[in-house]
Amino acid sequence: MPMKIAPSEITICGRTYDEYIEMVKAFHGHVAPGMVLGGFLVDLAHQNLPKGEFFDAICETRACLPDAIQLLTPCTVGNGWLRIIDLGRFALSLFEKYTGDGVRVYVDSQKLNDWPELKAFLFKLKPKKEQDSEALIREINLAHTSIFGVQKVMVNLDAIKSSHRHTFTICPLCGEGYPKDDGDICLGCQGEAPYLSCATTGLQKTDTTTPVTKRLWGR
Repeated sequence: MPMKIAPSEITICGRTYDEYIEMVKAFHGHVAPGMVLGGFLVDLAHQNLPKGEFFDAICETRACLPDAIQLLTPCTVGNGWLRIIDLGRFALSLFEKYTGDGVRVYVDSQKLNDWPELKAFLFKLKPKKEQDSEALIREINLAHTSIFGVQKVMVNLDAIKSSHRHTFTICPLCGEGYPKDDGDICLGCQGEAPYLSCATTGLQKTDTTTPVTKRLWGR
């Protein structure tokens, strides 16, 4: 088991542990164990970056880790610098966007035996309501980066190249703009929209005097 490191001694991408936790609360909504673990992953990847100027990110899970990447790096889903390739593994890569030269950091399953709460969390061995949240966060902090593996990788840039949709048109059914390559009508009108119903009647105008976050989430 590694030497104990107090949270006050931990830094995450140049921020103190407490500063990062406050960022997590504001961005993610609560202090999720995966976000704490994810912060350590991003920090270790950042420490091992190869030479280069512009870096993109790959995240191998949709759970929590993408938010840690977006919080601690310039890479986001919106700007296209973060690609989520859901392989079901708690791992990420940072790579030079023009050469593919990069570093991958992952949770090494062989190093989890000393951390029963953390192992149970990662492998879903306990229902969430039976997890000891305090013990879990404590184990994550104690384990720190000792449970991670680091690999040098060369990313296949052709395989992750984003497709750009250049031509938009107006859907004849809903009247909204959509990529012309999707067909004669938009994907929503083709049945891909996730809504059981959609109506515009009875809606109030936005209250511009109240912050959006407070209107939506009560904060």
